[in-house]
Amino acid sequence: MINRTDGAIAACVGRSGVSFALAVIACLAASPAVSENTDQAPFARVVIDPGHGGKDEGAIGNNGVLEKEIVLDVSRRLAKLLEARAIDVILTRETDHFVPLEVRTARANDARGDLFISIHANAARARQARGIETYFVSLEASDTASRLVAERENEALGRGGPASAQFDPFLALLGDMISTDHLAESNAFAKLAQAELANVDQISSRGVKQAPFVVLMGVQMPAALVEIGFLSNDRDAASLGSTAHRNRIAEALARAVMAFGKRYDARRGLAAISQ
Repeated sequence: MINRTDGAIAACVGRSGVSFALAVIACLAASPAVSENTDQAPFARVVIDPGHGGKDEGAIGNNGVLEKEIVLDVSRRLAKLLEARAIDVILTRETDHFVPLEVRTARANDARGDLFISIHANAARARQARGIETYFVSLEASDTASRLVAERENEALGRGGPASAQFDPFLALLGDMISTDHLAESNAFAKLAQAELANVDQISSRGVKQAPFVVLMGVQMPAALVEIGFLSNDRDAASLGSTAHRNRIAEALARAVMAFGKRYDARRGLAAISQ
């Protein structure tokens, strides 16, 4: 990971604001590196982030299924599949309890993971909206629908007390300096995950998108957020209520993780991870 000085960013940008997203990203790419981690350990650790939890139920399906329960179940299944492939797994929450978004990113960074996956289920006012979509971080959303998804997921930020309320996503991006390298790797994993998930029961694929998800902004590793279906859609909600379907989703994500791990190691000239 490359860290860059706040002074270099301030000199380049001059002032902060979401409207200056492109300028900030350009500055991050151009600013001189002040330190670099030269460790070249193989891909071995994945941080899985089950969205919501506790008092934050997330989306609720017409059949009563709760997002917080669905994504925790999928996350646990994914963790078991990866552990069986000799991947070390860290869950940001293992039970039904509330974890503020900034705490999730802190736990991921403390774990020094090689990949961060935040798992969610979607919702929309348009009941016909359905399918899966995968995101990596950007200060500007790909489209209006992506912006609304990010706003809904970011609402959890204000439920964690004073520390959460004061958390500024733009400053988080500046403070932790998401490197252009991490953005490229995040995009690569998002594409792998989207392709694998699209093959599960012929789920409608809504593509890879970008949006300002707070939970992704401070993570110092490749990171993606996966929306595994719309609980506001009766067909998707029924599928997500199925144990077999959730297991297939976990298997698809596991395949994407292992493929990404091989790519990640090959890019750095390291031996491939075991399958």
